[in-house]
Amino acid sequence: MSFGTDLQASVAERGPIVAGIDPHASVLEQWGLPNTAAGARDLSLRMLEAVQGRVSAIKPQAAFFERFGADGFAVLEELLQAARAAGVLTILDAKRGDIGSTMGAYAEAFLAPGAPMEVDALTVSPYLGYGSLEPAAERVCSAGKGMFVLSLTSNPDGPEVQHARTADGVPVASVMARHAAEANAQARAAGEWGSVGLVVGATIGSAAADLGIDLDAVGGPLLAPGFGAQGAGPAQLRSVFGSAAPRVLVSMSRSLMAAGPDAGAISAACESTRADYAL
Repeated sequence: MSFGTDLQASVAERGPIVAGIDPHASVLEQWGLPNTAAGARDLSLRMLEAVQGRVSAIKPQAAFFERFGADGFAVLEELLQAARAAGVLTILDAKRGDIGSTMGAYAEAFLAPGAPMEVDALTVSPYLGYGSLEPAAERVCSAGKGMFVLSLTSNPDGPEVQHARTADGVPVASVMARHAAEANAQARAAGEWGSVGLVVGATIGSAAADLGIDLDAVGGPLLAPGFGAQGAGPAQLRSVFGSAAPRVLVSMSRSLMAAGPDAGAISAACESTRADYAL
């Protein structure tokens, strides 16, 4: 099985919500937990228990674990292994991107089967050139992994790079979408989701259409931050993503964690949110 087909099945069974697990200092305080690796561990494992079976995947943000140093990495490793044991798909939001052996080491750290911090998919930055992602792309092919390529992000400064045009007049974001579509062509022809997705913010409005990007033609999943606390809602599934809406992963972090620390309340928030975003 490829990541794309595994994710497609998970979305069909559990809906499009991806639960972000981001132990912000403010969330730890809200939960009555210390702003330490131990607090992050408590929050993370409680979140996993509350959301499993109710979301298509979890998405830990690496930075909120890394800030605790070695202890934080140990918590992230434990969370990822617990999710794998529970059969929950994992997308690590780490936005790794480099060249040559360095990118190869990132791929080995996160996408190699049996690695301590093995995940099902990784967010990656292509802005050293799409070809720099080849070590991760190789793991997508050989190990059934996935990657989400930054394309049209929700931050206000993103257009400085993503809307810029190449010497041929093609928007940079469109170049990234084209590479993803090429990687996913075989899966799409078989009626399956490809394993190379894009990160496309739910708050970008008409940017994709304005740049001439056909998100449906990508053929892979679209990881969409910006829903919930950042302002986008169910209406944006259609207005931003159009016919690609069925492949949108609705990323929710703060709005789900805000329901904690009670596990029942978090589970109920997952169910309510899934109903809100049903197509």
